[in-house]
Amino acid sequence: MTALDKTARRRLLLTATAATLAFGAGAAPAAALPVAAQQPSAADVDPSPTTTPPFSTPSTDSCPHRQSPPPAIDLSEVPRPGGSAPAPVPVPDDPVGGDALGNCGIVTAPGTPPLPADLSATGWILSDLDTGQVLAAKDPHGRYRPASTIKILLSLVALDELDLDKTVVADATAAATEGSSVGLGAGGTYTNHQLMQGLVMRSGNDAAHALAAQLGGDEATVAKMNAKAQSLGALDTRTASVSGLDGPGMSTSPYDLALFFRAAMQNPTFAQLISTDEVMFPGHPADPTVPDSKPVEPYPIYNDNLLLANYAGALGGKTGYTDDARQTFVGGADRDGRRLAVTLMAADVLPIRPWEQAARLLDYGYALDPDTSVGALVDPMSATDGSAVAVAGPDSSDAGGMDLASGSDLPNKDVAGRVAVGIVGSGVIIGLLGWARALTRRRRR
Repeated sequence: MTALDKTARRRLLLTATAATLAFGAGAAPAAALPVAAQQPSAADVDPSPTTTPPFSTPSTDSCPHRQSPPPAIDLSEVPRPGGSAPAPVPVPDDPVGGDALGNCGIVTAPGTPPLPADLSATGWILSDLDTGQVLAAKDPHGRYRPASTIKILLSLVALDELDLDKTVVADATAAATEGSSVGLGAGGTYTNHQLMQGLVMRSGNDAAHALAAQLGGDEATVAKMNAKAQSLGALDTRTASVSGLDGPGMSTSPYDLALFFRAAMQNPTFAQLISTDEVMFPGHPADPTVPDSKPVEPYPIYNDNLLLANYAGALGGKTGYTDDARQTFVGGADRDGRRLAVTLMAADVLPIRPWEQAARLLDYGYALDPDTSVGALVDPMSATDGSAVAVAGPDSSDAGGMDLASGSDLPNKDVAGRVAVGIVGSGVIIGLLGWARALTRRRRR
């Protein structure tokens, strides 16, 4: 099947989904395919766009998202009764990955070509999956909502802890999960590998909850996801749900998503999952609680990432969308052995779709000198643990839109800083001991 055929098939599915949504949740499903399985993830259903011609990329030069994402437009982040909204994630004193990445506007290296046109993403980052070099960025540490791209972080936790060959039976709670769905049915039997396919290929919130149930439940899984983010050096991240649905305190950044994707792509199973175009997914028995319910036979599911079908060398990636997050996207490609990745946040479907914006940035990256760098993705072993990170307010000196080069030692600044603090601290302690000894001598006299 050609890339054009795959794209046409996906667009037909979109049309069918739009018709289903127009008639409401009670519309009848196709004979052999449940409605949930026909539906693409929310990222592939064009919402009402907020960008109107003439198009212009949102400016972030004044650092509007340094501490928190934009205000919510709905009630998704209202705390539960009796609860309170968490404080924003502390902003590190030193930008993770290098000083240049602390700028909120466009960050490119000196002498590089102009960026491609038609990029609607408010924040983005272009990086090398293997070397960790950051080639270019816009508001890389700005805080945004991840939507379903946070499922990459859930994947990391699940792949660490779960036996993918284990078989589980879905319950009614997982089957009725809000949002995008792969079509789990109560009483249906699935391996964890199949749940991972539903999670990554179809962005199934039902699959996310079925996996989380085995990791201790949603609350425990969220805690594990946040701990994993910290261990990777992702200090802009606090997830509030296992699926990416918005919740109080939800936050990540283009930089952190790049860290998650790079870590995940080092896992051969994850790399295989996101590059899979089509698989057969298990059916499930009739639901005894639904009148006239019939068993569902196995059905095909398709990867919802159009970059995979339309960009030469695409490795796959992850899509996302909520009303508050807007369009989010993570994707990568391999060209002549060089693997690059793009993360987009708070994007729109105008003037071109997110996967097309990612494709333009990938083309831009492959045209750059391989040594081009404005910073680096930190390695987990050198990541700050975040336990002593101080809160820093917006700094008006951090103007965006600058051409900034970075030295090769940028990722080591945290280490150097800790060594310096240790030396100074040791000096202070020695001085105090000397002062105490002298005071004791005076008292003895």
